[in-house]
Amino acid sequence: MFDLILRRATLPDGRTGLDIGIKDGRIAAVEPALAGEAASEIDATGRLVTPPFVDAHFHMDSTLSYGMPRVNRSGTLLEGIALWGELKPQLVQDSIIERAMAYCDWAVARGLLAIRSHVDVCDPRLLAVEALLEVKKRVAPYLDLQLVAFPQDGVLRAPGTEELLLQALDMGVDVVGGIPHFERTMADGAASVRLLCEIAAERGLLVDMHCDESDDPLSRHVETLAYEANRLGMQGRVTGSHLTSMHSMDNYYVSKLIPLMAEAQLGVIANPLINITLQGRHDTYPKRRGMTRVPELMAAGLTVAFGHDCVMDPWYPLGSGDMLEVAHMGLHVGQMTGHDGIVASFDAVTANPAKLLHLDGYGLEVGCHADLVVLQANGPVEAIRTRATRLFVLRRGRVISRCAPVRAELDLPGRPESVAFTTPVV
Repeated sequence: MFDLILRRATLPDGRTGLDIGIKDGRIAAVEPALAGEAASEIDATGRLVTPPFVDAHFHMDSTLSYGMPRVNRSGTLLEGIALWGELKPQLVQDSIIERAMAYCDWAVARGLLAIRSHVDVCDPRLLAVEALLEVKKRVAPYLDLQLVAFPQDGVLRAPGTEELLLQALDMGVDVVGGIPHFERTMADGAASVRLLCEIAAERGLLVDMHCDESDDPLSRHVETLAYEANRLGMQGRVTGSHLTSMHSMDNYYVSKLIPLMAEAQLGVIANPLINITLQGRHDTYPKRRGMTRVPELMAAGLTVAFGHDCVMDPWYPLGSGDMLEVAHMGLHVGQMTGHDGIVASFDAVTANPAKLLHLDGYGLEVGCHADLVVLQANGPVEAIRTRATRLFVLRRGRVISRCAPVRAELDLPGRPESVAFTTPVV
């Protein structure tokens, strides 16, 4: 006796006509024409069933704050940082919680059930840390929220920040973050990487650093990050986010760098929507795209994920929490429009970020958590192409969001009858 059976599912690897039996919040069987009874059934009718979307890089403390206290007129990274500095003293804990909870609702409706959010620890009040720890507790029944202690102003550049970061970790923040390229000098940047990795190693924590978010080909802190991961025996536990300077680096240097990163089993997170808009701002023409070397890093065996990064905040006025939109931009910017590249882009918002977050019980194997999304698509390629409707979102085997299939009814002059067809959500 199952609690729920999903009938006639197509899986991301192309297998189709499979039934998924769910019992006690976990996947109990995956096989064709599954025998047995269930308290309820959902007929997927050949549509794609996938584990939930995962956002490996986000800033929930600033989300939905667009226009507070003013708009980023230049649209640049540095004005966004300055704007956030203006906003921080005005932050109210209840407002941070309200905005973050609203965004989590958006996420669930789009099948996004795990988010790694960086939280600024440079405010002596640690207001945002307290707020997001409360949000983490509230959303735990339906969404995995992992927090990164992020020294936005630089752990060495801003006096007292190291103590604040340690305090945030003591309060329950999960991951050690950093921003070496924003320190005063290259030497300080390298020193910050060393310091932060040592803190993480001592505490047994993961590392996720904003690293080389710059157009400067000589910003090479990722080399130090990979070296420290190897030195401290942290292979597979360290991630570099953005790495946009790699877009501009000399190919010969990169031919040395990527093997070093692979040796460290470094995770990589690109943020296509944001990298494409914030980078290349000093260029006339040709303009650099800015996103790191995603296809080359994937080919070298590194785990590469795509993150949303920002939604309606000082850095980015758009966004909706839709990881298919992120994948869609990523495959275009990375020129990954071959079939395998599109499928890899789907993995970059599902399985790959789940690996970087070290999520327990993620996947479609027997024994995994029954966290599933049924999409109005026949596979990953169509899902990205149409930004497919999320028909059902399940958490631990329970439906927590549903949406009717989207259709358009046409009644065209000169046509004998109306035509119904599936259309993507707009």
